[in-house]
Amino acid sequence: MSFLIDSSIMITSQILFFGFGWLFFMRQLFKDYEVRQYVVQVIFSVTFAFSCTMFELIIFEILKVLNSSSRYFHWKMNLCVILLILVFMVPFYIGYFIVSNIRLLHKQRLLFSCLLWLTFMYFFWKLGDPFPILSPKHGILSIEQLISRVGVIGVTLMALLSGFGAVNCPYTYMSYFLRNVTDADILALERRLLQTMDMIISKKKRMAMTRRTMFQKGEVHNKPSGFWGMIKSVTTSAPGSENLTLIQQEVDALEELSRQLFLETADLYATKERIEYSKTFKGKYFNFLGYFFSIYCVWKIFMATINIVFDRVGKTDPVTRGIEITVNYLGIQFDVKFWSQHISFILVGIIIVTSIRGLLITLTKGMYFVSSVLLIRMSMPLEYRTIITEVLGELQFNFYHRWFDVIFLVSALSSILFLYLAHKQAPEKHMAP
Repeated sequence: MSFLIDSSIMITSQILFFGFGWLFFMRQLFKDYEVRQYVVQVIFSVTFAFSCTMFELIIFEILKVLNSSSRYFHWKMNLCVILLILVFMVPFYIGYFIVSNIRLLHKQRLLFSCLLWLTFMYFFWKLGDPFPILSPKHGILSIEQLISRVGVIGVTLMALLSGFGAVNCPYTYMSYFLRNVTDADILALERRLLQTMDMIISKKKRMAMTRRTMFQKGEVHNKPSGFWGMIKSVTTSAPGSENLTLIQQEVDALEELSRQLFLETADLYATKERIEYSKTFKGKYFNFLGYFFSIYCVWKIFMATINIVFDRVGKTDPVTRGIEITVNYLGIQFDVKFWSQHISFILVGIIIVTSIRGLLITLTKGMYFVSSVLLIRMSMPLEYRTIITEVLGELQFNFYHRWFDVIFLVSALSSILFLYLAHKQAPEKHMAP
């Protein structure tokens, strides 16, 4: 009886998650498009529903909601469904959609869709060969084979986004990185843009006048026909055609310059708006957050480097470890186990909310969620990791944390270099005559 009640709770939450995913798809993702693929909408909503259910089960595990056997059953069922969607349904439908848009393959689209899916499966399977992600005990058809490969892709994407976000967030929020933009700078750039547009218009007028003169002289219509006529037209040209070619090249160059000037003008306006925004209370608040994230970014890069160099993976979750260090340093009486559980619950809740937001922004879908479960496991106390470890199988969890640190470090350092060069080059670009 308790299993039926637990299952009804899970099914109700899945229906609610499905409805939210459906509305988000209609109201946000495709609100500006009249053509809608209902199969895509259903797949997206189902993936979203089962992915959110996985995070719901993590919270239920911490709060001890539902029966233990019920939670284990729904963990297994959710993983099987989401892997079925990610590895079989989504790749096959993408291949089917691609083939359906090719006229020559339209009659045999089902066959070619299967061939594309088999090609995907080959590379997906070969993806796991270079990585130590599995125990030798697992068979080729085990669920761990799929989870391990999905985890590599998802963790890589998450680490890339996290590394860039950790650097870009303080760069975006902090007023320190804003360059000084005045109205005179904007007016000077707008003047250059207007002068360029005037030159384009005058040259196009010259081209129109030249074509009109050629038309009046009969140079346009008196073209030789036949094969030898084509050869002659290539080797010889009318007197005015050379001028037309040169003017057209100048127009093309000026149009490219005008596009660059327009983008630079828009960038200056955006920077000026950010300067005005940074003077408001909300802007000052985000500026403070920028300094906080700068410290976090430096700390995260430092810890990732330490983990890589010393091949270190934490055995204790960060919350418990942080409380233990604080209590020992201050020398106070404190129930570490009791409070670490509650703070871990709040931390995991924040991670889940931001992960769902990350899904809706990046649209990496189920791989994002499966990988989040792999990484969230380390943020949970040991007693809460048991069921996740049992459900996911004997995966090499330490590898995923080391791999995340490596990709995060590469992404963060690359982002620092890129933003540094972009920030350094921007003033030189606007100062150019």
